[in-house]
Amino acid sequence: MSRTILIGDVHGCSAELALLLEKTAFASGDQLIFVGDLVARGPDSLGVLDIVRRTGALVVRGNHEDKILEWRRGRRAHARGGAEPVPLGRLHAGVAAALRPVDWSILSSTPLWLDLPEHGLRVVHAGVLPGLPIEEQRKKTLLHVRTVGANGEAREDKDGEMLWGKRYKGPPHIVFGHNAGPLPQLHPWATGLDTGCVYGGHLTALVLGEGQKVPKDSRARRRHLVSVPARYPYFVGPPMARRRVA
Repeated sequence: MSRTILIGDVHGCSAELALLLEKTAFASGDQLIFVGDLVARGPDSLGVLDIVRRTGALVVRGNHEDKILEWRRGRRAHARGGAEPVPLGRLHAGVAAALRPVDWSILSSTPLWLDLPEHGLRVVHAGVLPGLPIEEQRKKTLLHVRTVGANGEAREDKDGEMLWGKRYKGPPHIVFGHNAGPLPQLHPWATGLDTGCVYGGHLTALVLGEGQKVPKDSRARRRHLVSVPARYPYFVGPPMARRRVA
């Protein structure tokens, strides 16, 4: 029986990704899906992309992929007489310089969201503004939102009034990444899988059987989560605050 395995932000942590696939017993026939941010910050972005290609995985665009793709579009526009693009920072510039044609093809084909009707879920990188149809969501929201402000606005920081997933009422259930923390976010209608592998946390997957829906009960949902620890803290970022989850 085939399964669907959804994996949180990898950020170039290819060794941890290989270990997670081994721990989940990923096999031919399983469907592998990434929530975005495959590249940058970690040690081996190309190795991660090799695994994506080898497994035939599906990838939702993350903000780090989008940053590199926007720079490439700007560079091409500049070659046709447009304005010079804003230079990439050191980390992203290194990734962009190393990417092969097949890698650019993978990244440029990534959608902003992916629907999996057989599981009753939708995959986005960062999240949504609750109450707004997916077709009306701003790209910036899908790639960057973390919280909802006091006036119901989408916010990129962690200091909004409430985590967007806590306010979101499905269906569909949304699986997302982006907002790293030591524990997955488990809301009634949303599951956050970014457990900060690149910061020394864990790489986490949600594993669903064929046609299985995401359990509403958080204790039952935890039984579908599989994690492996990071080998090292590859990147120093902001502290991952512990969050109250459903």
